[in-house]
Amino acid sequence: MMQDIVKTDNVGKILEQALDAGEGLLRLSPTWVPRSFLHPGKRIKLAPGDYYAYGAERGGIDERWFSSTTDAANEGRVWHEGQSFCLFEGQHFMLKDAVAEAGARMIGQALWDKYQRWPVYSKFFDNMGPIPHHMHQSFADAKLVDQEGKPESYYFPPQYNNCDNNFPYTFMGLEPGTTKAQVRKCLEDWSKGDNGILDLSKAYRLKRGTGWLIPPGVLHAPGSLCTYEPQWGSDVFGMYQSLVEGREVPWSLLVKDMPADKHQDLDFIVGQLDWEKNVDPDFKDHNYLEPITAASGDGWVDDWIVYGLVDGAQLFSARRLTLQPGAKCTIKDGGASGWITVQGKGRMGRLNLQTPAMIQFGAETEDEVFISHEAANAGIEIENTGSEPLEGLRYFGPDTFAEVPNVGDYKQQ
Repeated sequence: MMQDIVKTDNVGKILEQALDAGEGLLRLSPTWVPRSFLHPGKRIKLAPGDYYAYGAERGGIDERWFSSTTDAANEGRVWHEGQSFCLFEGQHFMLKDAVAEAGARMIGQALWDKYQRWPVYSKFFDNMGPIPHHMHQSFADAKLVDQEGKPESYYFPPQYNNCDNNFPYTFMGLEPGTTKAQVRKCLEDWSKGDNGILDLSKAYRLKRGTGWLIPPGVLHAPGSLCTYEPQWGSDVFGMYQSLVEGREVPWSLLVKDMPADKHQDLDFIVGQLDWEKNVDPDFKDHNYLEPITAASGDGWVDDWIVYGLVDGAQLFSARRLTLQPGAKCTIKDGGASGWITVQGKGRMGRLNLQTPAMIQFGAETEDEVFISHEAANAGIEIENTGSEPLEGLRYFGPDTFAEVPNVGDYKQQ
């Protein structure tokens, strides 16, 4: 797989050629990520025989990452796991190296000056059943182990959800009135089987074409719809549920991103939860998202699908562009984005777009593009050349827009 990788210190020349040829657009190869503790949902177009391509001991592939410069925090990982690769004239080079080589051209001067990297990523997250009730650390808590926090968001694309799989409901947060002592008791009962953490939570039915914004420190047990997940560029988490569908969750997955001297400190572990956000009596009102139209024209519409602020900051956002057959539009954005085509065929600038029916592990596709800051500012022409709607999802980094809708604004449409 990918023997033709350009080394980091030689990326400059091929990157310049690729950006010039693509007018600021870069073709990306599929990035597959396995999870040893989960069961693949098998809706992300990977060939049926390839879901265990990394080996059965690594677990099945249940994620595809988009425009990622973030490492997947997996035990036994291959060296580039989670990293996206650009493809140009038969050669691959890491998106991470491209950003390091041409920061301002790739992601904009402001983002480069502040982060020196592309600080976000997105993925398809696809499982047969629910996963453990878990949270992602805040930036302050993640810093204790030299990591970064991870707010994230969800959107459930209809094109990747032809079936519900086993449990299309997500437990989120904790019931109002829940006490820290009750959660602590669940941790004390870890080795007894089901530690009962879900008894303290509430499940929400997942609805195709909608989404959620999940701040750090908030417990959630994602259900079985295939999910598009724009998020911060980190892979920290802590699992607070000891048994899922009869499968044990090891204590190590609870404490993997906590200081070593705190691994048995139950009060510390409970303290990593954002308590007020977990027991919020208006949790849905403060976190649920429905699409909001951002722009439209003859035969096309561009909708916000991820929006809102996390603790007052615009950390990431996402839009869904849909063009009817024969339609054409030019999009201009305030910054770079990662694009994945979820339906149809067409053209973005000089690059073909084609939604694959099935992808062999290691094969190339024409569905994923990194839209550089340069291209986003100049404007990109997109055309539907097929006989069905052309639809693509693109996600953005921090402060790309002067403003984004607030959570709940969909009610005003």
